[in-house]
Amino acid sequence: MTTSVTAYAAPAPKAPLERTTVERRALREHDVLIEIAYAGICHSDIHQAREEWGTALFPMVPGHEIAGVVAEVGPAVTKYAVGDRVGVGCFVDSCRECENCLAGEEQYCLKGEVPTYNGNEYDGAPTYGGYSTHIVVDENYVLRIPEGISLDVAAPLLCAGITLYSPLAHWNAGPGKKVAIVGLGGLGHMGVKIAHAMGAEVTVLSQTLRKQDDGLRLGADHFYATSDESTFTELAGTFDLIVNTTSANLPLDGYLSLLKLDGTLVHVGAPESPSAFNQFSLIMGRKSMAGSKIGGIRQTQEMLDFCAEHGLGAEIELIDGERINEAYDRVVSSDVRYRFVIDIASLKA
Repeated sequence: MTTSVTAYAAPAPKAPLERTTVERRALREHDVLIEIAYAGICHSDIHQAREEWGTALFPMVPGHEIAGVVAEVGPAVTKYAVGDRVGVGCFVDSCRECENCLAGEEQYCLKGEVPTYNGNEYDGAPTYGGYSTHIVVDENYVLRIPEGISLDVAAPLLCAGITLYSPLAHWNAGPGKKVAIVGLGGLGHMGVKIAHAMGAEVTVLSQTLRKQDDGLRLGADHFYATSDESTFTELAGTFDLIVNTTSANLPLDGYLSLLKLDGTLVHVGAPESPSAFNQFSLIMGRKSMAGSKIGGIRQTQEMLDFCAEHGLGAEIELIDGERINEAYDRVVSSDVRYRFVIDIASLKA
C-alpha cells in the first residue's frame, strides 16, 4: 500500500514550485523508509525544474541532496536500523549487473542509473526527490552519515561533496600537488575544503576577487581573478589539476595554458551550449581534458567518512519550504553562500 507524503513540486516547466502530495511505495524486502530532515538545493534542480536540460517529467519533486533518519525498514534489510542517520544522493538504483556497477561505479551504469527524481524506476514508476517529508530507497543506495557531521550541513555533500571529491581523489590531489578550483559556489566551496583536507596546495580561480576572504577562510592558499588577463600569464604552467565547477562557456585554451606537463582540466559543470578549444592546447604539454560525474555508492560513503574525519560540511543557508522559489532565483543570480538547504520540518507545519 502506497503512502501519501507532503512535498514541493514543479507542476510544469518553469512553473513555481508548490506544496502538494506524492505517493511513496510500500516497503519492499530491502527498502528503507527515510524521514527526511534536510534537502539541499542544487543548481541542477533548477535546470531540470525549468527544463533547461531537455524534456523533463512533471510534476517534478526535485532534490538529490537528502539527509534524514531511518523510520522503517523492510524485512530483509541488514545494513540499516530504525534511527540510523542516513543520506540519499543523485540516484536510487542501477542495473547491478554491468561492468561499471560491478566496479562500484554505479553512476556510469550502462543501462542507466535511476535518478532520484525526474526519472523512472525500472518498473516505470516515476521518481520523486527530497523536497518531501519521506522517501523510500533500496538499502544498497542509501548512505550512512557519520556522527561527526550534522545533518543540515551533510545534505549538500550527497551531490556537491561527492561531485568534487571524486575527481580530486581520481586525479590524486594531495601533498605536493597544485590544484585549482574554478568557481567558488555550491560546488567550488566544497572543492576548496576537500582539496585542502587532502593536503594539496589550493588556488581558487574566480571571475573577481569578491569572494577572496571566503576562499582563504575555507582553505585556499591563493585566490586569483580570471577577469584580470595577467592571471593567465602569471599562472601559466602551474597546476597539476584544475577542476572547473562552473556551467559557463570558458575560454578553454586559456585554462589549459595553466596546466603543467601531463596536467588535467576536469569539468564537473556543464554549459548549455558546446565549448570549443584548439587541440594544440593539449598537444603541446601532453595535457588532458576530462569530465567527472558524482561518484558510486562506495566512493560516496568514503567521501562522507572523509568529511567527518576532517570536520567538513557545506556552508549553508537554511530555509523553509515556502522560500524555495525565492531560493531558486537567488541561486541563478549567485546570491547564496554557498548552499541553500530546506528544513523539511517546515513541510509538516
